[in-house]
Amino acid sequence: MTSVDLKALIFDVDGTLADNERDGHRVAFNLAFREAGLDWSWDVPTYDRLLRVFGGKERLRYYIESSQPDFEAPVSVDAFVRGLHARKTHYYKELLKSGAIPLRPGVARLLREARRHGVRLAVASTTTPENVTVLLDETLGPEGKTWFDVIAAGDMVRRKKPSPDIFLLALERLELGAPDCLAIEDTEAGLSAATAAGLSTVITVNSGTQRHDFTGAAIVLDKLGEPDDPFEVLAGDAGSATFVDISFLRWLHARQRQCRT
Repeated sequence: MTSVDLKALIFDVDGTLADNERDGHRVAFNLAFREAGLDWSWDVPTYDRLLRVFGGKERLRYYIESSQPDFEAPVSVDAFVRGLHARKTHYYKELLKSGAIPLRPGVARLLREARRHGVRLAVASTTTPENVTVLLDETLGPEGKTWFDVIAAGDMVRRKKPSPDIFLLALERLELGAPDCLAIEDTEAGLSAATAAGLSTVITVNSGTQRHDFTGAAIVLDKLGEPDDPFEVLAGDAGSATFVDISFLRWLHARQRQCRT
Protein backbone atom coordinates (compact mmCIF):
# COMPACT_ATOMS: atom_id res chain seq x y z
CA MET A 1 0.00 0.00 0.00
CA THR A 2 1.35 3.42 -0.98
CA SER A 3 1.26 5.97 1.81
CA VAL A 4 -0.05 9.47 1.12
CA ASP A 5 1.38 12.27 3.23
CA LEU A 6 -0.82 14.98 4.68
CA LYS A 7 -0.16 17.96 2.42
CA ALA A 8 -2.90 20.46 3.29
CA LEU A 9 -5.58 21.40 5.79
CA ILE A 10 -8.79 22.94 4.45
CA PHE A 11 -10.65 24.99 7.06
CA ASP A 12 -14.20 26.18 7.27
CA VAL A 13 -14.33 29.66 8.86
CA ASP A 14 -17.50 30.61 10.73
CA GLY A 15 -17.81 28.41 13.81
CA THR A 16 -14.53 26.61 13.03
CA LEU A 17 -11.76 29.20 13.09
CA ALA A 18 -13.82 31.45 15.38
CA ASP A 19 -17.04 30.88 17.34
CA ASN A 20 -18.52 33.90 15.59
CA GLU A 21 -22.02 32.92 14.55
CA ARG A 22 -24.24 33.68 17.55
CA ASP A 23 -22.25 36.62 18.94
CA GLY A 24 -20.83 37.90 15.65
CA HIS A 25 -22.92 37.44 12.52
CA ARG A 26 -26.24 37.27 14.42
CA VAL A 27 -25.53 40.52 16.27
CA ALA A 28 -24.41 42.19 13.03
CA PHE A 29 -27.60 41.14 11.25
CA ASN A 30 -29.71 42.62 14.05
CA LEU A 31 -27.78 45.90 13.92
CA ALA A 32 -28.36 46.07 10.17
CA PHE A 33 -32.07 45.38 10.66
CA ARG A 34 -32.33 48.19 13.22
CA GLU A 35 -30.48 50.63 10.96
CA ALA A 36 -32.87 49.80 8.11
CA GLY A 37 -35.89 50.52 10.34
CA LEU A 38 -36.99 46.88 10.40
CA ASP A 39 -38.56 45.32 13.47
CA TRP A 40 -36.88 41.99 12.76
CA SER A 41 -34.75 40.48 15.51
CA TRP A 42 -32.97 37.14 15.37
CA ASP A 43 -32.67 35.60 18.82
CA VAL A 44 -30.36 32.64 19.38
CA PRO A 45 -32.95 29.88 18.73
CA THR A 46 -34.09 31.63 15.54
CA TYR A 47 -30.54 32.07 14.32
CA ASP A 48 -29.64 28.46 15.11
CA ARG A 49 -32.51 27.36 12.84
CA LEU A 50 -31.47 29.79 10.12
CA LEU A 51 -27.92 28.42 10.17
CA ARG A 52 -29.27 25.41 8.32
CA VAL A 53 -29.31 27.77 5.32
CA PHE A 54 -25.73 28.39 4.17
CA GLY A 55 -24.66 31.83 3.00
CA GLY A 56 -25.67 35.13 4.58
CA LYS A 57 -27.60 36.46 1.57
CA GLU A 58 -29.30 33.09 1.15
CA ARG A 59 -30.20 33.12 4.84
CA LEU A 60 -31.77 36.59 4.52
CA ARG A 61 -33.78 35.61 1.47
CA TYR A 62 -35.01 32.43 3.17
CA TYR A 63 -36.07 34.40 6.26
CA ILE A 64 -38.01 36.92 4.18
CA GLU A 65 -39.76 34.20 2.18
CA SER A 66 -40.55 31.97 5.17
CA SER A 67 -41.17 34.45 8.01
CA GLN A 68 -41.99 37.80 6.38
CA PRO A 69 -44.30 36.86 3.47
CA ASP A 70 -46.00 40.27 3.49
CA PHE A 71 -42.76 42.25 3.36
CA GLU A 72 -42.48 44.55 0.36
CA ALA A 73 -38.91 45.45 -0.50
CA PRO A 74 -38.33 49.09 -1.54
CA VAL A 75 -36.35 47.76 -4.52
CA SER A 76 -36.08 44.27 -5.99
CA VAL A 77 -35.67 41.57 -3.37
CA ASP A 78 -32.24 40.68 -4.76
CA ALA A 79 -31.04 44.29 -4.53
CA PHE A 80 -32.55 44.70 -1.06
CA VAL A 81 -30.85 41.53 0.22
CA ARG A 82 -27.49 42.58 -1.24
CA GLY A 83 -27.72 46.02 0.35
CA LEU A 84 -28.83 44.77 3.75
CA HIS A 85 -26.16 42.09 3.74
CA ALA A 86 -23.51 44.71 2.92
CA ARG A 87 -24.54 46.71 6.00
CA LYS A 88 -24.45 43.54 8.07
CA THR A 89 -20.89 42.95 6.84
CA HIS A 90 -19.97 46.48 7.93
CA TYR A 91 -21.19 45.83 11.47
CA TYR A 92 -19.52 42.41 11.56
CA LYS A 93 -16.18 43.99 10.64
CA GLU A 94 -16.63 46.53 13.44
CA LEU A 95 -17.21 43.69 15.92
CA LEU A 96 -14.04 41.97 14.69
CA LYS A 97 -12.00 45.14 15.01
CA SER A 98 -13.21 45.56 18.60
CA GLY A 99 -11.62 42.24 19.52
CA ALA A 100 -14.99 40.74 20.43
CA ILE A 101 -14.48 37.63 18.25
CA PRO A 102 -11.23 35.76 19.02
CA LEU A 103 -10.05 32.58 17.32
CA ARG A 104 -11.13 29.33 18.94
CA PRO A 105 -8.69 27.55 21.28
CA GLY A 106 -5.84 25.89 19.42
CA VAL A 107 -6.48 27.50 16.04
CA ALA A 108 -3.60 30.00 15.95
CA ARG A 109 -1.17 27.42 17.33
CA LEU A 110 -2.20 24.81 14.75
CA LEU A 111 -1.94 27.28 11.85
CA ARG A 112 1.59 28.24 12.89
CA GLU A 113 2.56 24.58 13.36
CA ALA A 114 1.25 23.67 9.92
CA ARG A 115 3.41 26.34 8.33
CA ARG A 116 6.50 25.17 10.21
CA HIS A 117 5.91 21.57 9.09
CA GLY A 118 5.21 22.40 5.45
CA VAL A 119 1.51 21.55 5.58
CA ARG A 120 -0.36 23.97 3.33
CA LEU A 121 -3.46 25.89 4.44
CA ALA A 122 -6.70 26.66 2.62
CA VAL A 123 -10.17 27.99 3.36
CA ALA A 124 -13.44 26.56 2.04
CA SER A 125 -16.28 28.67 3.39
CA THR A 126 -19.67 30.06 2.45
CA THR A 127 -18.92 33.40 4.12
CA THR A 128 -17.66 36.22 1.91
CA PRO A 129 -13.95 36.47 1.05
CA GLU A 130 -13.97 39.88 2.75
CA ASN A 131 -15.23 38.37 6.01
CA VAL A 132 -12.48 35.77 5.86
CA THR A 133 -9.67 38.27 5.31
CA VAL A 134 -10.95 40.67 7.98
CA LEU A 135 -11.12 37.84 10.52
CA LEU A 136 -7.57 36.75 9.67
CA ASP A 137 -6.28 40.34 9.74
CA GLU A 138 -7.82 41.10 13.12
CA THR A 139 -6.83 37.85 14.83
CA LEU A 140 -3.48 36.92 13.23
CA GLY A 141 -2.27 40.29 12.00
CA PRO A 142 -1.91 41.64 8.46
CA GLU A 143 0.25 38.68 7.42
CA GLY A 144 -2.37 36.13 8.52
CA LYS A 145 -4.15 35.85 5.20
CA THR A 146 -0.85 35.18 3.44
CA TRP A 147 -0.54 31.94 5.42
CA PHE A 148 -3.32 30.48 3.26
CA ASP A 149 -2.47 29.35 -0.24
CA VAL A 150 -6.15 29.33 -1.18
CA ILE A 151 -9.20 31.21 0.09
CA ALA A 152 -12.27 29.70 -1.55
CA ALA A 153 -15.30 31.52 -0.19
CA GLY A 154 -18.67 33.11 -0.76
CA ASP A 155 -20.06 33.26 -4.27
CA MET A 156 -17.05 31.73 -5.99
CA VAL A 157 -19.27 28.70 -6.55
CA ARG A 158 -22.96 28.62 -7.41
CA ARG A 159 -24.02 25.96 -4.92
CA LYS A 160 -23.32 26.38 -1.20
CA LYS A 161 -22.72 23.65 1.36
CA PRO A 162 -23.85 20.84 1.67
CA SER A 163 -22.83 20.81 -1.99
CA PRO A 164 -19.13 19.87 -2.27
CA ASP A 165 -18.43 22.68 -4.77
CA ILE A 166 -16.44 24.99 -2.46
CA PHE A 167 -14.20 22.12 -1.32
CA LEU A 168 -13.71 20.98 -4.91
CA LEU A 169 -12.68 24.52 -5.83
CA ALA A 170 -10.19 24.62 -2.95
CA LEU A 171 -8.70 21.29 -4.04
CA GLU A 172 -8.48 22.47 -7.65
CA ARG A 173 -6.65 25.66 -6.66
CA LEU A 174 -4.33 23.75 -4.31
CA GLU A 175 -3.68 21.34 -7.20
CA LEU A 176 -4.07 18.46 -4.75
CA GLY A 177 -6.32 15.44 -4.51
CA ALA A 178 -8.70 14.81 -1.62
CA PRO A 179 -6.50 11.97 -0.27
CA ASP A 180 -3.73 14.54 0.31
CA CYS A 181 -5.82 16.70 2.63
CA LEU A 182 -7.97 16.89 5.75
CA ALA A 183 -10.99 19.17 6.17
CA ILE A 184 -11.75 20.87 9.49
CA GLU A 185 -15.43 21.72 9.95
CA ASP A 186 -18.07 22.40 12.59
CA THR A 187 -21.44 21.60 10.98
CA GLU A 188 -23.35 18.65 9.58
CA ALA A 189 -23.70 20.39 6.21
CA GLY A 190 -19.98 21.13 6.18
CA LEU A 191 -19.22 17.48 6.87
CA SER A 192 -21.56 16.43 4.06
CA ALA A 193 -19.86 18.84 1.65
CA ALA A 194 -16.36 17.70 2.59
CA THR A 195 -17.30 14.02 2.44
CA ALA A 196 -18.88 14.46 -1.00
CA ALA A 197 -15.59 16.03 -2.13
CA GLY A 198 -13.77 12.91 -0.94
CA LEU A 199 -12.21 14.52 2.13
CA SER A 200 -11.77 13.03 5.59
CA THR A 201 -13.01 15.53 8.15
CA VAL A 202 -12.17 16.63 11.67
CA ILE A 203 -15.18 18.15 13.44
CA THR A 204 -14.89 20.70 16.25
CA VAL A 205 -18.41 21.40 17.50
CA ASN A 206 -19.59 24.69 18.92
CA SER A 207 -22.60 25.82 20.93
CA GLY A 208 -24.85 25.80 17.88
CA THR A 209 -23.80 22.49 16.33
CA GLN A 210 -23.47 20.09 19.27
CA ARG A 211 -26.56 18.13 18.24
CA HIS A 212 -25.75 17.81 14.55
CA ASP A 213 -25.31 14.37 13.02
CA PHE A 214 -21.59 13.84 12.43
CA THR A 215 -21.74 10.24 11.29
CA GLY A 216 -18.79 9.58 9.01
CA ALA A 217 -16.42 12.18 10.49
CA ALA A 218 -12.83 11.07 11.14
CA ILE A 219 -13.22 12.38 14.70
CA VAL A 220 -15.57 14.71 16.58
CA LEU A 221 -14.08 17.01 19.23
CA ASP A 222 -15.34 19.88 21.34
CA LYS A 223 -12.34 22.00 20.23
CA LEU A 224 -8.81 21.70 18.88
CA GLY A 225 -7.46 22.21 22.36
CA GLU A 226 -4.15 23.34 23.79
CA PRO A 227 -1.50 21.50 25.83
CA ASP A 228 -3.01 23.00 28.99
CA ASP A 229 -6.61 22.92 27.71
CA PRO A 230 -7.28 19.40 26.36
CA PHE A 231 -10.06 18.56 23.94
CA GLU A 232 -12.96 16.24 24.73
CA VAL A 233 -13.49 13.41 22.27
CA LEU A 234 -17.19 13.22 21.38
CA ALA A 235 -16.85 10.47 18.76
CA GLY A 236 -13.92 8.56 17.31
CA ASP A 237 -10.46 7.59 18.50
CA ALA A 238 -7.80 10.16 19.39
CA GLY A 239 -5.22 7.62 20.53
CA SER A 240 -3.08 9.21 23.21
CA ALA A 241 -3.53 12.79 21.92
CA THR A 242 -5.08 15.46 24.13
CA PHE A 243 -4.92 18.35 21.66
CA VAL A 244 -4.79 18.67 17.88
CA ASP A 245 -1.32 19.20 16.48
CA ILE A 246 0.32 18.24 13.18
CA SER A 247 1.62 14.97 14.60
CA PHE A 248 -1.91 13.96 15.60
CA LEU A 249 -3.39 15.02 12.25
CA ARG A 250 -0.78 13.01 10.35
CA TRP A 251 -1.63 9.97 12.48
CA LEU A 252 -5.36 10.51 11.92
CA HIS A 253 -4.85 11.06 8.18
CA ALA A 254 -2.90 7.80 7.89
CA ARG A 255 -5.64 5.91 9.76
CA GLN A 256 -8.29 7.33 7.46
CA ARG A 257 -6.28 6.36 4.41
CA GLN A 258 -5.98 2.78 5.71
CA CYS A 259 -9.74 2.61 6.26
CA ARG A 260 -10.44 3.79 2.71
CA THR A 261 -8.07 1.39 0.94
